[in-house]
Amino acid sequence: MKLKKTSSRSHGTLNELNITPLLDLVFVLLVIFIITTPQMMNNLEMTLPSGKAPQQKPNEPKPKINRILVNAKGESFLDGEIFATVALKEKLKSLKSSNSDLRVVVKAEDEADYQSMVTVLDVLQQLDITKVGLATEAEGN
Repeated sequence: MKLKKTSSRSHGTLNELNITPLLDLVFVLLVIFIITTPQMMNNLEMTLPSGKAPQQKPNEPKPKINRILVNAKGESFLDGEIFATVALKEKLKSLKSSNSDLRVVVKAEDEADYQSMVTVLDVLQQLDITKVGLATEAEGN
């Protein structure tokens, strides 16, 4: 019975582990986490309406709702009175100082410029008016 001689060279390569693919995997995972982490931080909190009507207290008066209309020309109307963007911001600021629970409903005509609507919503956000509704019409009305 003859025994084969093994060379020490063939066993030497098995002792070393090639970590290059492992490092590539670690760097790919790191890049994925770097890209996805900021997106998880910028989530928008929103209170969605429920299907139930809110409970009204009989002795409590109805709150005043200010209505903003944006027409097709990009003009803004607050309760029927026309305002430029700067004047609208000042008027809403004075209304907010007198009533901290200011409620606003914003409506845009069908032909209204989208940027005009965004400008009005931006003014409301700058003034920290959080009770904002968007008026819609049911089809056929």
